[in-house]
Amino acid sequence: MVLTSDGALQARIAHPKFKAEKTYWVQVEGEISEDALAQLRAGVTLKDGPTRPARAHRMEEPESLWPRDPPIRVRKSVPDSWLELIITEGRNRQVRRMTAHVGYPTLRLIRARIGDWSLGDLALGTWRCLTDY
Repeated sequence: MVLTSDGALQARIAHPKFKAEKTYWVQVEGEISEDALAQLRAGVTLKDGPTRPARAHRMEEPESLWPRDPPIRVRKSVPDSWLELIITEGRNRQVRRMTAHVGYPTLRLIRARIGDWSLGDLALGTWRCLTDY
């Protein structure tokens, strides 16, 4: 999360014309298939129109991940998997809608990077002041 009172910075982050990359770590229900990843990479058509192509690949559960409160529902008969999804848009609930569109509902969603800013080793409940932008 980025908190700012700088309107120009907020526009650079959020407005689609600037195409700021946003990186998400997404835990989905089921073992995501190569076909689903290919669909995400090509762009999918949602109710509000087609999305731009995304960069998508499987990943291991992040090591620095903090416990979720409340924890996600775990079902022994349904596995889950993680993917990294990089998009240049920011539509309402876009990542959740994209993964659901290809058949893999989102269980957990973490924005790991916006442009050059990343979570890095930032601990749960802490913050850092960014002055270089």
